[in-house]
Amino acid sequence: MARQKMIQWAAVFGLWVCTGAELSAAEREPQAAAQRPNVLFIAIDDLNDWVGPLAGHPQVQTPHLDALARRGVTFTNAHCQSPLCNPSRTSVLTGLRPSTTGVYALAPWFRSDGRFRDHPTLFQWFRRHGYWTASTGKVFHGGYPPRAERPQEADEWGPDGRLASRPPKKFVQTPDPHPLVDWGIFPEKDEDCFDHDIATWAADWLRKAPQDKPWFLAVGFQHPHVPCYAPKKWFDLYPEDRLVLPPVREDDRADLPRFASYLHWKLPEPRWKWLQQAGQWKPLVRAYLASVSFVDHQVGRVLQALQQSGQAERTLVVLWSDHGWHLGEKGITGKNTLWERSTRVPLILAGPGVAAGGRCQRPVELLDLYPTLAESCGLPVPSALEGVSLVPLLKDPRAPRQRPAITTHNPGNHAVRTERWRYIRYADGSEELYDVQADPHEWHNLAAQERYEPIKKELARWLPRNDAPPMRGSAGRLLIVENGVPIWEGRPIRPDDPFPDQ
Repeated sequence: MARQKMIQWAAVFGLWVCTGAELSAAEREPQAAAQRPNVLFIAIDDLNDWVGPLAGHPQVQTPHLDALARRGVTFTNAHCQSPLCNPSRTSVLTGLRPSTTGVYALAPWFRSDGRFRDHPTLFQWFRRHGYWTASTGKVFHGGYPPRAERPQEADEWGPDGRLASRPPKKFVQTPDPHPLVDWGIFPEKDEDCFDHDIATWAADWLRKAPQDKPWFLAVGFQHPHVPCYAPKKWFDLYPEDRLVLPPVREDDRADLPRFASYLHWKLPEPRWKWLQQAGQWKPLVRAYLASVSFVDHQVGRVLQALQQSGQAERTLVVLWSDHGWHLGEKGITGKNTLWERSTRVPLILAGPGVAAGGRCQRPVELLDLYPTLAESCGLPVPSALEGVSLVPLLKDPRAPRQRPAITTHNPGNHAVRTERWRYIRYADGSEELYDVQADPHEWHNLAAQERYEPIKKELARWLPRNDAPPMRGSAGRLLIVENGVPIWEGRPIRPDDPFPDQ
């Protein structure tokens, strides 16, 4: 009966559904399923700590994220499992580390490997236990799941979300002419800017959301991912003549091992040196901030619709970003590093069972979301998951936690983050160590100092013991080492090759 009602409901509103959804668990325990909380799962692309709850930039305006933080717990020391879209999102949705799956690059789709054909994603796990699952925008990496496989992942799919519309010609002629690496005031109206359609679909869905069974709705926004476009009113929040630029040191790379540069060897995002020479550093920072405020507004539209649905009190809201983004720090823009700017992400949970106004300083991982949501909603936790539930910290943000956060970028490269330290070990054995409490900008690499050997040894015991080779078909920002030679996207890097500064 529940299935029939849901199919009828979907048909009325013209939604694409999979009528073969696996609801056997719910049919066995319909009353228990109906009492479980809903989940509103909001993903934001390339959002670093420049949000009000994390105070990463003194001028940022994010009133809706601020309001959400007041309702729940903000994890001030949350980190992604990979500083790249596909491996990060694959990790979140499978509950497995990149070093376990071998998904390190922008391709492939993780189910292309037979080992993971039957591994339940977060969507599937909730669906098996009686939830109606829906997704819109960028939740998996762009283009995934393949359209033919979508009915197996979730019941219902809204618009994918496209990085469009775009102006006839790029505003900024960057050294790499990639069409998405651009920023500026565009278009005139919010309604014509990408992500507005995602918020509209999600808001409409929430106002008509099922009342007779729990639901899991994932909403993925692409701002502030490049192109950093937003209408003029969002740029007006950040007058260029009063704009605060991030703190950057000219010699910030002087104490880095050479291998650190291999992780972001040649990218379409321009280097800080070029931004300065071209007079584009301030315009990019301004465009990024404008994009952050624009997406905050879209989040607010979705949260307002949740309130209007009458189901806010029994809905767990989760807001996260897949990784951070550099805006000149360490001489680069973009992600693809194991430093704080690239790994630290906003993570806020609010709703039933969550302490209001909480701030947790414990190091946590996006990997922890799968077991956290399962436990919070009264579902069994799959034994294969590698994360640890955050439920104790949702109840008491000061509760103890023993594990650090671990980020991986391509095989053999890992960062370990505790409350005080960041330790990085690269595939060639070179290292970095930062006392993040004393040196929040990570300007002083302490790894070569003998007195820190015991600390490095203690942190190194948390490094993943397994470094899976790249999954077959891996491509896009892939770095491997063969016979001691680093190979970036299929091309060897010679020992005397200069670091690209454009």
